[in-house]
Amino acid sequence: MRKRNTVTLARARKHAGSGRQAPTAGTGTPANAPKPDGASVRITHPERIVYAGTGITKQDVAEYYRAVMDWMLPELAARPLSIVRCPDGTGAQCFFQKHHAASLGRAVASITLREKGGGSDRYFYVDDARGVLELVQMNAIEFHPWGARVDDPERPDRLVFDLDPAPGVGWDALVAAARDVRAELARAGLESFPRLSGGKGLHVVVPIRRGPGWEDAKAFCGGLAAAMAAAKPALYLSTASKAQREGRIFIDWLRNARGATSVASWSLRARAGAPVAMPLRWSELARAGSSAAFDLRAAMRRAKSLRKDPWEGFAQIKQSLPRAVARR
Repeated sequence: MRKRNTVTLARARKHAGSGRQAPTAGTGTPANAPKPDGASVRITHPERIVYAGTGITKQDVAEYYRAVMDWMLPELAARPLSIVRCPDGTGAQCFFQKHHAASLGRAVASITLREKGGGSDRYFYVDDARGVLELVQMNAIEFHPWGARVDDPERPDRLVFDLDPAPGVGWDALVAAARDVRAELARAGLESFPRLSGGKGLHVVVPIRRGPGWEDAKAFCGGLAAAMAAAKPALYLSTASKAQREGRIFIDWLRNARGATSVASWSLRARAGAPVAMPLRWSELARAGSSAAFDLRAAMRRAKSLRKDPWEGFAQIKQSLPRAVARR
């Protein structure tokens, strides 16, 4: 199992001229304080059913995240987060939260970020297992990180293409679309990795060297999606047009904008049956059978049986956007 990539608050720093503040723990916890592993986080109302009809309780959700923490945490640590909280279970009202609150927990840190409409607000992130479990205690089900880290939130290091099929589009067509995206990225010199979304689509995720800003990243992704749609208009489209969706797959590149998020690998989804967003090897993709092939229990079994990360080498890849894009 891969070594947990715990990131300390001390690594986050102020960037001159950006208008951002250095990250600070939401409750004034010293930056060099030891980071507990989450075992001591108390889960209240552990018997509460979270997924109706499954018997899965709040305690089960906490135990799931403890079980997959070593696989999941490296993708979450030190990134601004949005979470989906379901205080009364996934069958009741759930909501997104992206702004920090002291009630989220002592190990949940905050960073002040510029907002789209001007001004700024406090966002939150975690560094360790305790932070994740404190969010679970506050009824977090889904975890959606930014494509950038808190020490440089204006320069992404990850791109995501979300393949969103229209009703009736089959699994084989979706797999073929993911492979087409992979091939287009390879032509641009970029290696990529597949993920089941836990919903109805597939993600193709691309690690990149930090350098280009959000506008360059978004322009590259939009250009690739548009080129694919132009080459195979009967199969793909690059605009979120419901009127044109029938029988086609929307290559959603808009998740590569500043402030946009994408669900983390190993995150539960707040959907019936407790599906999980699951990272796969390319060789595993076709036989997965659906985007929601793994539920909580199947994901726990996979976490225990894995000997190597299905995205082995992801964090070590040093690849850049094509120069024509990165320098535009």
